[in-house]
Amino acid sequence: MRTPHSTYRLQIRPSFTLQDAADLVPYLADLGVDWVYLSPILTAEEGSDHGYDVTDPTAVDPARGGPEGLKALSDAAHAAGLGVLVDIVPNHMGIATPHANAWWWSVLAEGRGSRYAEAFDIDWDAGNGKLRLPILGDGDDELAELKLAGGELHYYGHRFPVAEGTAGDGDSAQDVHARQHYELVNWRRADNELNYRRFFGVNTLAGIRVEEPWVFDESHAEIKRWFDEGLVDGLRIDHPDGLADPKGYLARLRELTNGAYILVEKILEPGETLPADWETEGTTGYDALADIDRLFVDPEGMKPLTDLVPTEPFAHMIHGTKRNIADQLLHSEVLRLVRLLPEDSGLDAGVAADAVAELLACFPVYRSYLPEGAGYLADAVTAAKVRRPDLAGALDVLHPLLNPLLVPGADRADLGEFAVRFQQTSGMVMAKGVEDTAFYRYSRLTSLNEVGADPAHFALEPFELHTRLIRRHQEQPAAMTTLTTHDTKRSEDTRARISVLAEIPDEWRDTFTQLSALVPMGDPAMENLLWQAIIGAWPLSRERAHAYAEKASREASSSTTWTAPDTGFEDRMHAAMDAAYDNPAVASLVTAMVERTRSAGYSNSLSAKLLQLTMPGVPDVYQGTEFWDRSLVDPDNRRDVDFSRRREVLNSFAAGTADIPGVNEEAAAKMLLVARALGLKRSHPELFGDYLPVSVTGPAAAHVFGFDRGGAVTLVTRLPLGLDRDGGWRDTAVVLPAGSYVDVITGRAHKSSGTVPAADLFGTYPAALLERTDGE
Repeated sequence: MRTPHSTYRLQIRPSFTLQDAADLVPYLADLGVDWVYLSPILTAEEGSDHGYDVTDPTAVDPARGGPEGLKALSDAAHAAGLGVLVDIVPNHMGIATPHANAWWWSVLAEGRGSRYAEAFDIDWDAGNGKLRLPILGDGDDELAELKLAGGELHYYGHRFPVAEGTAGDGDSAQDVHARQHYELVNWRRADNELNYRRFFGVNTLAGIRVEEPWVFDESHAEIKRWFDEGLVDGLRIDHPDGLADPKGYLARLRELTNGAYILVEKILEPGETLPADWETEGTTGYDALADIDRLFVDPEGMKPLTDLVPTEPFAHMIHGTKRNIADQLLHSEVLRLVRLLPEDSGLDAGVAADAVAELLACFPVYRSYLPEGAGYLADAVTAAKVRRPDLAGALDVLHPLLNPLLVPGADRADLGEFAVRFQQTSGMVMAKGVEDTAFYRYSRLTSLNEVGADPAHFALEPFELHTRLIRRHQEQPAAMTTLTTHDTKRSEDTRARISVLAEIPDEWRDTFTQLSALVPMGDPAMENLLWQAIIGAWPLSRERAHAYAEKASREASSSTTWTAPDTGFEDRMHAAMDAAYDNPAVASLVTAMVERTRSAGYSNSLSAKLLQLTMPGVPDVYQGTEFWDRSLVDPDNRRDVDFSRRREVLNSFAAGTADIPGVNEEAAAKMLLVARALGLKRSHPELFGDYLPVSVTGPAAAHVFGFDRGGAVTLVTRLPLGLDRDGGWRDTAVVLPAGSYVDVITGRAHKSSGTVPAADLFGTYPAALLERTDGE
């Protein structure tokens, strides 16, 4: 198996095609990248910038460059010695434009008689034999807007097929609609009455059943071609938790790709491990991100930041948000589970729905993969009994139905649809309740509110991180590491600056108190979250600030929502955002805090980046983050990247025309660090085959974190403001075997007689990457 030393993620879209990516290959090769990593490239909804709404799995999207573009990129990458990794989406398809999706159009036209009816996860009986499509508006008689045109039913811009023999001369559009295999219903009915599985709460993404062999074969035929023709070298699998059988899917995929490198976008909760029998090299790195960020958070800041905006403990908060999701947005999935209960269960439907929703709310991880994870289900049953003792009897009935393996002699083949579908549903509830709700309510230190992390876990001591990195080296050396993705709530440099607040909690309290008094919103937790975002992402345009504020507040669903916006609150919120630009007092507070955190934020950014690039695993660099990137949640983190400027700066290093850049807003320092670290890892992988912690002596030893990867020594600074307060490095020294070393980033030579002064190592940058120059 070919395994990458590093990857570089590119967002392929109509405005940046595969041909554009091919043209970028020389730059990526010069940067030190080993593999090019592409967002989904199969045909998606017209205008889709992300590509996760695939409408035709049989072809590379013409708007993204088509098969010719993939061939051009593959040829360019392979000629430069780079591999190609592609993101694929096995869980769902885009159905927003029915005529663009031949599979979905066939189901609408032919109903259960369509050969593709089996491909989608539809409960026909729940719709009285019809597929419910929640697209009608809120008017008193929206069906009156239906029109017959060209043998189709049209509803404003939506087009739907007419089944053969269901339209006669003189029939009204409404009469014809009544005879179809589908029923157009009000959009608000989806949460309770939808009868097809969707991706989370997105009605326009319909789940498909790749567990059916023919569905797998037809939806992966184009992907198979990529490997048969040597175009692609590895795959990233989106949302495996939505699949009925992730283990079986990965086994088939490994066979289809002839044993290629495969990663899964699997969110692991703290302490959770990937199922050992999955055919994958590991996750896409959110677990690594969580560990790295917490090394740069001062644990002394926890109490004062907690006290600033008192809120319920995170564990209790997410129970409430998950329960709300199960009762509202995803209630149709709960009701589908209840319909699957055996008739002799003895449970009243209402009680069963309550108990199923409670179990989903109490589930401690995204999902189980029985027999893997049976303990998580047992824990959820126990937690549900504690929270709802009145449901104890129902929970005792549900437990063996959710895990038939409790019966002696049973095996995985005994898992019924009820048990499998519960596993698929628990991840949906977790994602919506935690990532998309609680992360916007819990605002103690928002750099910690990232996918795959628990914000209640505030900081990580060096000893614990070393322990985790040794395990990573031993157990998943080819898994991905990351700091920024297309899904992160805040990019790496935004988080790095926000984390500085833990070092100056009293100063943040004073600033926040003044901001809240000057432009109150009436929701302290949201105020805290938004002002932290403004500080972390500054400078950002007014437009970006307003867009983020709207999304964050509506996702939180505390003071306003997507479906019922509170105009009074939102007016106050937008006025506060404007004040950051227009009100001198507010602007002064913002800019003063930005300046207070700027230098330490740089230090955190460079240190975290070097740690991520050189720790065990395959580091990914998200497009553009070789410069400072202070993005917020999507779509903000998918903005265009100025590659010409990045190429210019990189070329200046190669030409030797640039001095070692200073650490400033120009971002050349970060580019230099990234290029030198990636280059060393690609050219000398033998220096990264081990992991040993590096010892540090002296009064500021706690501010250094370092490890030896087997020849390449990484050293980074942590908690820089505390370091300054304590008097700097003084006689702190790093313990290194006697010999000569060079800092690969700066080119500066260091001599060790057993130790090297930290002040010398960190004289230029807060991070150093040492290579031995005199042999062993």
